[in-house]
Amino acid sequence: MINRAEKLSLLSEMIAFARIDDSLKEIEYNFLLGVAKQLEITRDDFDYLLENPVTHVHLKSHSERIVQFHRLVLLMNVDSSMTGKELVRLHNFGLRMGLSHESINRVLELMESFPNKIIPPDFLIDIFKIQYN
Repeated sequence: MINRAEKLSLLSEMIAFARIDDSLKEIEYNFLLGVAKQLEITRDDFDYLLENPVTHVHLKSHSERIVQFHRLVLLMNVDSSMTGKELVRLHNFGLRMGLSHESINRVLELMESFPNKIIPPDFLIDIFKIQYN
């Protein structure tokens, strides 16, 4: 299980990721608020993070890094308009988290074939398992 500092770091990174185009759309805000609730982060803390990002904390667990990458994929697809710049940033973010280059590429390729570009979690996990073994 991840601790509070890691949770705040994850959420802060997601907020920064959503603001790649210098704005935060309502649909992105609502998605991020849902993630905050899932991570048991209060609304006040979430609103604070919007204006005050926290320092990045590297997740030790490989499975937690995969879950966070999946959250970012979902976030990027929530408004149905992923740009090339966002794809590059998503790819680089996955690499920075220590995920396999091949797995990240496979996820980004395959997401086009799913409805709303949403890769089911079990499918995503299988992609990373293949590269991890």
